[in-house]
Amino acid sequence: MIAVVGGTGRLGRLVSAQLAHAGERVRVVARSAPATPVPGTEFVVADLRRPATLPDVLEGADTVVAAAHGMDPAKGQSPAEIDRDGNTALIDAARQCGADIVLLSVVDASPDHPMELHRMKWAAEEHLREGGADWTIVRATAFAEMWMELLELSTTGGKGPQVFGDGENPINFVSVKDVAEAVVRAATDRSLRGQVIEVGGPEDLTLNDLADLVSPGVRPRHVPRLALHVVGQAARPVRPSLARSARMSLAMDRANLRFDPSASRTAHPWLPCSSVRDVARSAGG
Repeated sequence: MIAVVGGTGRLGRLVSAQLAHAGERVRVVARSAPATPVPGTEFVVADLRRPATLPDVLEGADTVVAAAHGMDPAKGQSPAEIDRDGNTALIDAARQCGADIVLLSVVDASPDHPMELHRMKWAAEEHLREGGADWTIVRATAFAEMWMELLELSTTGGKGPQVFGDGENPINFVSVKDVAEAVVRAATDRSLRGQVIEVGGPEDLTLNDLADLVSPGVRPRHVPRLALHVVGQAARPVRPSLARSARMSLAMDRANLRFDPSASRTAHPWLPCSSVRDVARSAGG
């Protein structure tokens, strides 16, 4: 049985559905039941912030997929709570029940990265590597579908998409469908244990480029860097999730977020590499 923790999210639903379609027994684990269940799976409640809830829901699992993240401001979570501490507790619980672990991480995860998510994912990776070779890490770049949806939602009243910062920093975006294929392969192919698989798109685009794919010919609106800096500091005591989002946006406008997928695809020829422009056309059509 494969337990997908964070199985109701954008990536987790795809992974759970593909595994079930392939005939795997799948247990979807999340804090609350989805409005639309994933066909062919069972659902159980657990919370990464409450480690005591994890052992029972992982009982009988051969593989645990850690697909949750703490970057959704609406959920009041943080990368430290979910991506570091939650995943650490999940890794320990999975090992107690003898399961392999597939950890979703981010490309360029490191202890000194300017983005908090990358630092917290690195901490989880390090904890995972302290055990035996019972793991596979899947690192991904930014999810194209998520960012296109955010830009589309910000396009209201005839106004263009809202871009935080200058929007000119090249970023590698990847289709979440490509990442799901990599995670499914990692969960079912034990020859990949002890490996780090990196998944990215074939090209780097700026947020302005992405905004143009969402709303062709419509000029985006920009939130200045100075405003992001002020919100990122001033909102810390009263609205920490807003402050965190502002700091993340500022980092995305400055950090090196390029990625060349060629080496990873040479090592793993089965990896898909969908064009973000094709993803946008598919979403629009």
